Amino acid sequence: MKKLLLVTLIVGVQITFAGTKVSPDIPTSGGTNVLDVIVQFQNPPTKNDLKQLGPYGQIKKQLDIIKGVRLPVSVSAIPGLTKIPGLKYISPVRPVKRTLDVTAQTVYANLAWNFGWDGTGVGVAVIDSGITPKHDLTGPAGNSRIVYSQSFIDGVSDPTDAYGHGTHVAGIIASRGIDSTGPTFSRTFKGVAPGVNLIDLRVLDENGGGQEADVIAAIQTAIALKNTYNIRVINLSLGRPVFESYTMDPLCQAVEAAWNAGIVVVTAAGNSGRDNTLGTRGYGTIASPGNDPYVITVGASNSHGSSSRYDDTMATYSSKGPTLIDHIVKPDIVAPGNGIVSLLASTSATLYRRGTTSVSDAFFSTGNPYYAVSQNYLRLSGTSMATPVVAGAAALLIQKNPYLTPDQVKARLMKTAAKTLPRYSVGMDAFTSQSFNNQADIFTVGAGYLDINAALANNDLATMPALSPMVVYDPTTRHITLVRIFTNSVVWGDSVVWGDSVVWGDAIFNGSLKGLSVVWGDSVVWGDNTTTGFSVVWGDSVYLSMLVTATSDDDSDQ
Repeated sequence: MKKLLLVTLIVGVQITFAGTKVSPDIPTSGGTNVLDVIVQFQNPPTKNDLKQLGPYGQIKKQLDIIKGVRLPVSVSAIPGLTKIPGLKYISPVRPVKRTLDVTAQTVYANLAWNFGWDGTGVGVAVIDSGITPKHDLTGPAGNSRIVYSQSFIDGVSDPTDAYGHGTHVAGIIASRGIDSTGPTFSRTFKGVAPGVNLIDLRVLDENGGGQEADVIAAIQTAIALKNTYNIRVINLSLGRPVFESYTMDPLCQAVEAAWNAGIVVVTAAGNSGRDNTLGTRGYGTIASPGNDPYVITVGASNSHGSSSRYDDTMATYSSKGPTLIDHIVKPDIVAPGNGIVSLLASTSATLYRRGTTSVSDAFFSTGNPYYAVSQNYLRLSGTSMATPVVAGAAALLIQKNPYLTPDQVKARLMKTAAKTLPRYSVGMDAFTSQSFNNQADIFTVGAGYLDINAALANNDLATMPALSPMVVYDPTTRHITLVRIFTNSVVWGDSVVWGDSVVWGDAIFNGSLKGLSVVWGDSVVWGDNTTTGFSVVWGDSVYLSMLVTATSDDDSDQ
């Protein structure tokens, strides 16, 4: 069994903990300063368990899906809190951020529509900055397909989108393209699954920031409403840095609860692929909860404005695996995420007012005024935009076969992913003109490029959990091995879920391979273990400075 590494978090000074019940980013000093924490128990907490928390603070929220609570507590009281019987883990409430014409055709969604697969009847929960009702999000009868809305932000009851991110994400999933259809329009911006119903669960404020506990509460609500609105997919175009193993991470525990409840969870890889602060060249930068082996983690590709996938490359900002601490192979799949045009919440939304993401009518309309700024659409880039493409694809698969489990959906999407991205490419930051080298290895593209048509044509039914595998490095031979989590057995050969090597590439594998192959990643990952980059990915230290929370408004490739 692979030994999990303890994390040392360095933010100016080194912080260490002797126990394993306290996360590494809990301050060791602070006296009576009150810290908002999430307390997890080994088992669902009883009334007596909750009563024992009374002397430490007043419970703000019960987070049943992770067997935990949100609790304000003084820093000096945390050592005493750890002694409560049955307590599993204490972590701070951390901030999270928001990590179609061309898009839909690139992943072959238009072929699915020809056969009647548009997601009708499937509910998709968008946990984001809210969704503003738009004409493109109505049904054929004019009814809104936003069937439920709720804000989880303290003091904010309005579930609509003041930031502009959630509406854009919702449009990539569900837009009918009504406001860009007709004889005066040259391009129609239609979502991947234009028939789905949307469940709007707002957790991000007007600046795109939010609290981890609110995201967990929203996931908990999605599970509770699953049967009411047939919620089968959750979209999480947000994330935060990895601080501990996914087995302890409260956000990861929440997405696993949704997965086990029968909901496909699709989440962003993060936008730190250009980060070479510590010599990792973007490796080891997958954000939480994308580091969880159950969920579908999505990286971003660049379509270069064309509906043909054969000129596509990886977006240089897309975060790369393996995940920190657990060394899970991520992302699982990639989809278009660069320069994606989708719904504009309103001209008062923060992203629009920044003025760098607006779309002129000339971009999609032949009408006048030729250079007027669109009141209905805007363009954003990031893995936040790639994630809803895959969420929409999952909804199509579920509409065709409502009995598919989340594991079966994940396995089909990954097994049928196309291997069309070039092995090597160069991308340029659209704002700084700085160029970045990229390669289509397993930690950059995962199983490959989303292919909806191939996934719908596939009839395989995985009978085992479709957990993303773990990678183990042998420093003596500099070989790596993909192994199944929990069993520690080699993935290749007898795996019912993944089958043969077609999932990750066309090379012939026997369970291990020399480290310097393009299949496995840049030599920084497998190279000299005295280098900083190597020790960050494989060692026992994590530096916050190399982990940038996912955004979607200031990252794009030319």
